[in-house]
Amino acid sequence: MDLKEVFGKIENLDEFRQHYNTAESCLKEIAANKWRMGFECKKCGHIHYCEGKSPYSRRCTKCKTDESATAHTLFHHCRMNIVDAFEMAYLICCAPDISSYELSRKTQTRQMTCWKFKKKLNDYMSV
Repeated sequence: MDLKEVFGKIENLDEFRQHYNTAESCLKEIAANKWRMGFECKKCGHIHYCEGKSPYSRRCTKCKTDESATAHTLFHHCRMNIVDAFEMAYLICCAPDISSYELSRKTQTRQMTCWKFKKKLNDYMSV
């Protein structure tokens, strides 16, 4: 998922909050980018799928494995609200040198949470 491509079309934080103010809008964007080249089952390699159990998930029609939109992405096992995590990712992509203290102030999230998420994002972007 190329976050700079996703967030590149958004001018400011207010516009971002208008576009991605619900979990559904965030999951829709994550799913669209995750599977933009098509679906391939991580378990068996099959390319055909149907709708999964959770929103924007996909289920392999061969082995019946359900894969969520956030699986194998930056947002996998993210314990904070997906909307907050998406906003934090946007802020970090727009200003890579933003401190965890500034992120904490802007998102009203604990500083250590911001630091860990920023580290996770930087590790994800460097791969």
